[in-house]
Amino acid sequence: MKFILGSWGNWYVGWESLTKIVPRADLLGYWGFVMPDHYMWTQQVGADATLDTWTALTYLAAKTEKIHLGTLVSAIPFRPPALLAKIVSTLDIISNGRTILGVGAGWSLREFEGYSKWDEPKVRVDKTAEGLELILKLWTASEDDTVVNFSGKHYSAINAVLEPKPVQKPYPPVLFGGTSPRMFKLAGQFADICLIPPWMPEDKAEEARKTILQEAKERGRRSKVAFAEILREAMSDSPPSPQSQSPKYDLKSFSIGVERIKKSGSQYVILPVFGSYEIMSDIVSDFGRDIIPSYSSAS
Repeated sequence: MKFILGSWGNWYVGWESLTKIVPRADLLGYWGFVMPDHYMWTQQVGADATLDTWTALTYLAAKTEKIHLGTLVSAIPFRPPALLAKIVSTLDIISNGRTILGVGAGWSLREFEGYSKWDEPKVRVDKTAEGLELILKLWTASEDDTVVNFSGKHYSAINAVLEPKPVQKPYPPVLFGGTSPRMFKLAGQFADICLIPPWMPEDKAEEARKTILQEAKERGRRSKVAFAEILREAMSDSPPSPQSQSPKYDLKSFSIGVERIKKSGSQYVILPVFGSYEIMSDIVSDFGRDIIPSYSSAS
């Protein structure tokens, strides 16, 4: 199993703590670190005071050596997908192959109206599929034919060149988040890692796995799909906010949760942390010292 540290938000509040926590996680054997990718959250005090996540991850790449860095998740319809392809490729190069592209369709009306264009759910999923197709084409264009032309319903590219390519081959891992049956099918088509939402009932989660794996099988890529789950024991019952604090924890409950996730067939555990530096530091250090070493594939 591999372990991913997950930030509860990408708020300016708490950023200084993350600049210390993530390098420590790098030394403790965490495989990855992911942040949400939002410009606006809710109308709570301070909730819209955010950092651009890809810029923040670039800073963290310079402070770390091994840990993978990515989003949970980036809404593909939010930005021009070719632009996102270039951003991620650049970070993969300067981090020496350590990026993760988290993929979603978006959910925040406020955010899209403020910075992008809001569409109904079906159109956002359509854009996600088409945009990801363009991103992968830009990342994998052959050396003999580097120019990419793409004509879709929502996106197009004329003689686009994305050079240099990402370090990771064929491209950086794609981590899919989503809750709809169609997003699960897209995960089977494109994802390397599929997040099973922590609030999903067990029977629905199993149904989602079957949908993803069936789609992957039909496309000849079932063996390439892995699953991730968020450690519920480390989550808060309240909605995410800049004022959130990680709940009181004990490593025994964390260990039980990791075993539960392992038995479900997932290969990645996401440990969410948020709140004061002291709380996050204790959780990351204790988990890294007492739990990660028990799993030989954690590094």
